[in-house]
This record gives sequence, structure tokens and C-alpha cells, in this order.
Amino acid sequence: MFSLLASALLTASIAANAATAEDAILGQWRSQERGGITAFHRCGSAICGQVVDGASLRANPDLRDVKNSDKTLRSRKVKGLVVLQNFKGGPHEWKGGPLYDPDRGMGVESGTIKMIDRNTLKVTGCFARFICQSEVMTRIR
Repeated sequence: MFSLLASALLTASIAANAATAEDAILGQWRSQERGGITAFHRCGSAICGQVVDGASLRANPDLRDVKNSDKTLRSRKVKGLVVLQNFKGGPHEWKGGPLYDPDRGMGVESGTIKMIDRNTLKVTGCFARFICQSEVMTRIR
């Protein structure tokens, strides 16, 4: 009986630690380059990111996606906009896409997110295999 209970507790502990490691990316992160805040959250079995705040949103809370190359999307609000989708992996690296930058009105089909340490992420989006751009983000919550 004791060994069964000990085994159950060990299994629960391992599962809890795995969930914690995989969920380490969840929360709010600030871009070092432009100071925008993105909330990383679960979307099904993947990770997604949504715009929470930024200097341009503080100046204009009703800011629209006016730089989008798709004219039909230019009226959508930037606050709450999903800018990272379908990232899978973890606990230290996720791959997925698409990624979208409303400040530039540009998106890319694929990218990676690497956890440098508990409070630092490096988000990289690639236009082609060798044409990539990265941004460092710092945990705020």
C-alpha cells in the first residue's frame, strides 16, 4: 500500500513539474526594442500571444491596425490583437507561426521563441530561411 501511494505521489509531482516547465512562457512580456507588452497564453495545445499594451496604445487606446498590408484588416483594434500563433514545444524553445508586427504592418509565416532564462525570451521571425529578425522580451508578470 505504501509503495502504491509513494508511486502516485511521485507521478503527480513529476506531472506538476512538467506542467510548470512547459507553462514557464505563460504571462506578460515587454519588448525591449519598443516597450510593447504581449500576453502569452494557451490556445488549445499551442501558445499564442496577444497585444496588451504599448506606448502607441497609451497615446491612442482605440488604435487600429492601419499599417496592415491587407486593407480589409486595417480597421481591427491593435489592443487584444493576436500576434503570435500556434507555437509548440518547450520548455526552452517553441516553434510556430505566423507572427505579426502591427507597428510595421508586417507578418511572417514561421518563427521561434527561446527562453534565455526565466525572465528573458528571444522571439525570432523569419521571412525566409536566412532572413530573420529577433526581439528580446522581459517578463513583467
